[in-house]
Amino acid sequence: MGIKMTDIWAKPYHVIIEVENRECRIIKKCAKLGLKNLRVTDIRAPKTGSIKHLIELSSEQVKKIPEDEKIVASRGKNKGKQSLWFESKGCEVCKTILSRDAFLISGKSIENFIITYSFIVPTFEAYRKIITALEKTGHEVKVLKKGSFEPRTGILTKKQEKTFWLLLKGGFFEYPRKVGLKELSTKIGTSPSALSEMTRRGTRRLLENYFEEKASQK
Repeated sequence: MGIKMTDIWAKPYHVIIEVENRECRIIKKCAKLGLKNLRVTDIRAPKTGSIKHLIELSSEQVKKIPEDEKIVASRGKNKGKQSLWFESKGCEVCKTILSRDAFLISGKSIENFIITYSFIVPTFEAYRKIITALEKTGHEVKVLKKGSFEPRTGILTKKQEKTFWLLLKGGFFEYPRKVGLKELSTKIGTSPSALSEMTRRGTRRLLENYFEEKASQK
């Protein structure tokens, strides 16, 4: 079973930017509740047009949130903290990033509406268009990190390498997962079953190579 990615994902980029976003409704809402310096661990864009933010909070912070503001129950705990979904209409920054076939991975509220956004885009051109569009609307953008997929010769095929790179950068291997096979398959233009099979075969190749190398070192 083969996996066919759309041509636009020939050389994807992982980007982290810092933006002053005073339009972010989630940050405004949390600020009114006395919640600052938030850690946004996941950002999703449902087909409804709204934006969902998964925010990590302490037990004391959770107590400050009215029940009707908690869109979805907590998704896992990390060192005594809970992660709660909040949903609102998307702001200009999120919509601009998502408009270029990109998908948001996470964000972090630092202070005074300064937010870092981590996202993956299919091409360098898409990345540049996002930055240009944000700057044209008056946002000061600071690029903190930018790295592209670079194929390597070795154990995996180029398609397997690229897909594992997307899964790794997209947070597939983290807990809780930031991207699932269904979401990624939609982005790269293949089916979830094909992506699952490719991941299985690639994982097997990696494990076989690992244990073969260990055996040869004895």
